[in-house]
Amino acid sequence: MHEMSITQGIIEICEQYAGGHRVIALDVEIGELSGVVPEAIEFCFEACSQGTLVEGARLRIIPIPGQGRCLDCGGDTPLASVYGACACCGGYRVTITAGEEMRVREIEVD
Repeated sequence: MHEMSITQGIIEICEQYAGGHRVIALDVEIGELSGVVPEAIEFCFEACSQGTLVEGARLRIIPIPGQGRCLDCGGDTPLASVYGACACCGGYRVTITAGEEMRVREIEVD
């Protein structure tokens, strides 16, 4: 389960930027095309954060919808999958412009 190591990375980032303070809450953006399962991150979070400055913090996951730009018609299109078709023309030459990212957007410290 790669979500375990991703969750450990999230906790390391929070500890690095918390300046030695306890983390109360954190917001994490996860793109819907990233291949990361938000529910698995939530499941791993409690176990991975035990004994750290992040233990007991509120985790909020913010989903980022998939979005692309069609190379055939030039239109912007929502994407439900990495290889989705353009909603405007049905073409498959679509470049992903959003939805693959994953980042710690904000942390709140004590």
